[in-house]
Amino acid sequence: MTSDSRRHAFRHAREDVKTVREIPDTPQTRSPSYRLAFTDDDFMCREELRPVRLQLELLKPEMLMTEQNIESTIVLFGGARIPEPEKKHEARTETLAALSRYYDEAREFARLVTLRSMQSGGRENVIMSGGGPGVMEAANRGAADVGGRSIGLNIVLPHEQAPNQYVTPELCFNFHYFAIRKMHFLMRAKAVVVFPGGFGTMDEMFETLTLIQTKRMEPVPFLLFGEEFWRKIINWDALAEAGTISAEDLQLFHFVETAQEAVDLIED
Repeated sequence: MTSDSRRHAFRHAREDVKTVREIPDTPQTRSPSYRLAFTDDDFMCREELRPVRLQLELLKPEMLMTEQNIESTIVLFGGARIPEPEKKHEARTETLAALSRYYDEAREFARLVTLRSMQSGGRENVIMSGGGPGVMEAANRGAADVGGRSIGLNIVLPHEQAPNQYVTPELCFNFHYFAIRKMHFLMRAKAVVVFPGGFGTMDEMFETLTLIQTKRMEPVPFLLFGEEFWRKIINWDALAEAGTISAEDLQLFHFVETAQEAVDLIED
């Protein structure tokens, strides 16, 4: 039962919202000061209301995912600019065109994970992505291929911010605060899978690794698709040799190349 369906003694806020819309149009009722605080966009966007907005962004997706019986997730991070193979000719670089193979791997991985999830009621290990294009689209698309649900955590950006068409509509969320979005990525995560990407992907990857390394979150399977890409971009061994990370920190993640290999590692 949702909070809206519970009986209570006080008049419901929705009733007042409706009543306010029907009041006479006067200089007093047109004044911004007269608006109900929780329906006043200008008021809600004031600097002093930031703590309230942070709380709302944490609370709304949490409540709706609970109502949708989402118990755990498998999170996919990856580049928004990686095209599907059929469109690799549109890629801005040859490297991006070559990376298009990971679109198919992300789609297949999500398909396999979702099939297993649906066998147990579709509550556990639900695919979650950033909800945008590229690898994110492939993740949601793979779940949709087999009729499963998937989650998209979009964020308002100047570009690349529109949700892809494969996200389950009632599980499609939009954020203003990166920090709260990152919390939702990890609050239910049973595994994290990272595909080649740019600043955003690396930001999410390193923050998650830091949380696991510092024991701020429980260790989960952490898989990096494309060993050649990641070893070229990041000199992992040099970090350990320099002593800026411990040698055992290199065991926090594993490289994989195929969807089936990733699924097998998670299930092991």
